Amino acid sequence: MRALIIKLTSMGDLMHALPALTDASKTYPDIQFDWIVDESFSAVPSWHPKVSEIITTNHRTWRKQLLSSSLRRELNELKTKINARKYDVVIDMQNNLKSAVLSYFVKKEVHGMNKNSAREYPAHWAYAFKHEVPKNLHAVARQRSLLAQSLNYKIDDESIDYKVDKNIFEAPDFTLPDKYLVLVHNASWPTKLWPISYWQKFIELINQEGYIAVLPSGSKEEFTRAEEITSSNKKAIALKQLSLNEIAYVIEHSIGCVCSDTGLAHLSAVLDKPSVTMYSITDESLIGTRGKNQEHIISNDARMESITPEEVLKKLLKSVKENSDGG
Repeated sequence: MRALIIKLTSMGDLMHALPALTDASKTYPDIQFDWIVDESFSAVPSWHPKVSEIITTNHRTWRKQLLSSSLRRELNELKTKINARKYDVVIDMQNNLKSAVLSYFVKKEVHGMNKNSAREYPAHWAYAFKHEVPKNLHAVARQRSLLAQSLNYKIDDESIDYKVDKNIFEAPDFTLPDKYLVLVHNASWPTKLWPISYWQKFIELINQEGYIAVLPSGSKEEFTRAEEITSSNKKAIALKQLSLNEIAYVIEHSIGCVCSDTGLAHLSAVLDKPSVTMYSITDESLIGTRGKNQEHIISNDARMESITPEEVLKKLLKSVKENSDGG
């Protein structure tokens, strides 16, 4: 069986879909998936051994060039790629307007969520097969339910298996410390950012425990922030922008992670690293990290400033100890 998945972005959302592919492979051991994804996050689908071909888009630029000939050419090329292979089933696992547009390109009838379940209401018009997936489920469970209904199987095991092929990760061209923690300091919204002074205090605390802080960055702005955080500590390391496969390698070889509510937090869960993720305004029950060794701290007043470095350290050491004990 060969299936086509339409799921473009974002980083955490893409990772949420991986356990669904693992479910499907248990019922259909020979199944292979092709995946349409934004080029910025194309590494994520490649991690799952059941993904054969990755079709990339640059859909984030479409709005800027709606009437351009270059966009028409790009869309025509994308349509040709999508229909170059015959699929047994096609599933839109994003269920918003942009993914629905691509669903219209597919000659095969498409599965998706119904009007009560889709992320953006009009998207369901693009689907021939519409499935009910409750919105009060966690994102991982929603993805698993949609794929199970689309491929007509039942989920017998509620445990989450991302089934990542870690051999794809790439070692960066520098030497990492022996005992280090990855501090994911960035976030897309200011309300999700832990104050710089809190990160600096936390680095002091982990130094006392024998750990070095390593701070990844996804942009120049994030690197500037990482440099500011590490400026008060000679042992802390601010990393310039790396590829996603390189960041995955850094996280995989760490002792654990402390994360703001952002995409790399979900990567720590995918890799089962002992981690603490901090939440302010996000509904953790719907899109929080899911996996082994995960600890969450939810602000009691929707302010990141209410979460103290000491509280985070206590949670992290608990998770690290449980992991080392085999818990």
